[in-house]
Amino acid sequence: MAKGRKTYPTEFKARLVEMCRAGRSAESLARDFEPTAQTIRNWVKQADLDVGRRSDGLTTLERDELSKLRRENRRLQEELEIMGKAATWFAQRKSESTPKRRSSS
Repeated sequence: MAKGRKTYPTEFKARLVEMCRAGRSAESLARDFEPTAQTIRNWVKQADLDVGRRSDGLTTLERDELSKLRRENRRLQEELEIMGKAATWFAQRKSESTPKRRSSS
């Protein structure tokens, strides 16, 4: 999370989403409460995605799963890179320690 970014409790977000759906504008809610109007609109959009009212984005569960898969992918790529370097190192060591054969001509 970015430094200085404020997080809000889930109940607070849900209440502002409810108030926005009940007819209050995001701008008026932003004046009365701390989040910006765009933040409130983002919360409403995400809530709509989560309950199926919209289909133009990822649900919270899908976002969490995607984040988890990206982390795992990054870890596996790092492991593969380490294993490749180790294989190269061992191959070099083996070739250095293997005596050269002389031809018997």
